[in-house]
Amino acid sequence: MFVTPAYGQETAPADQGATTTDVLIGTEVPHEAAEEGLFPPFNPETFASQIVWLAITFGLFYLFLKRVAMPRLAGIVETRSGKIASDLDQAARMKEEADAAVAAYEQELAQARAGAMAIGQKARDAAEAEAGAVRKKIEGELDKKLAESEAHIASIKSSAMKDVGAIAESTASAIIEQLVGKADKAGVAAAVKSVAG
Repeated sequence: MFVTPAYGQETAPADQGATTTDVLIGTEVPHEAAEEGLFPPFNPETFASQIVWLAITFGLFYLFLKRVAMPRLAGIVETRSGKIASDLDQAARMKEEADAAVAAYEQELAQARAGAMAIGQKARDAAEAEAGAVRKKIEGELDKKLAESEAHIASIKSSAMKDVGAIAESTASAIIEQLVGKADKAGVAAAVKSVAG
């Protein structure tokens, strides 16, 4: 059996002729001492007391968990689940309120648009009616002025034509007097009327 040297011991160099058995003397642990230094859970003599203490410890731990820890944890879980449920209910209520507000807003917006369309249509109709009335009034005034103008033009034309006849007679009389010497006024007037007429 090969045993490693203990901590702090040095091995002799191989060239000095030392053998492995010379170097390792005094480093082995006797078999009896090894049995006495067993780790207690692996010692078969203490199995019974270990099992008893394990059962007692497990029972006390189980009772502690059942009577103290688990009710506290259950209370915490119940409180948190109640809080979560109330938060979810509040969130659902707030969502319903928000949906109702959005629906009311959209309805008011639609009503406002319809009102604006009606007001715009009324304003257009009123403007068209007013424009039609103003146009008719202006057309009436223009027709009246046109009739007055035509009557004035006709009177000017008739007076001008009267004057033209008289001017034509006097001009024709003057020309004839210059050419012939003396003109017949009644003949000149008849000749001018026949040409104008």
